[in-house]
Amino acid sequence: MRRWADTFPWAALVAAIEQSFATRFPKRSPRGRAPVPIRVLLALALLKHELGATDEEICHRLRTDFAVMYACGLREYQAEKTQAHFVLPETLCEFRGRMDEGLMDELSAIQAAAAMAEGLVSPAHLLIDTFPCAQGSQRVTDATPL
Repeated sequence: MRRWADTFPWAALVAAIEQSFATRFPKRSPRGRAPVPIRVLLALALLKHELGATDEEICHRLRTDFAVMYACGLREYQAEKTQAHFVLPETLCEFRGRMDEGLMDELSAIQAAAAMAEGLVSPAHLLIDTFPCAQGSQRVTDATPL
């Protein structure tokens, strides 16, 4: 998981999300808990998808799994024993709900550019599927006969 986490251009991805959220959600309340860092939420969302975990499972693993903590950019972490989660599953769900199509396209472009710059992929083989479908379902395309 460490190698997986090290392939992402975290600073660029977080900056793009912060910029998008600042323009779309300008008000921040000084009350309540401190916000969870965007890097943590983004890493959890990506790990949830990668591992096929539920929100509850991935949020629990953040508290108990050092590899998940590393992927989230947490180098030291101390939780209260009474606290079940560092990140509530509802918080992760709300974060995903704020990711609009334009932001997802921008994040995909940032990740693709970083992968090409690192030599992990070549432009000739790069395909970004912007229409994910459920496993086992078939998507109709121009090349697929009806």
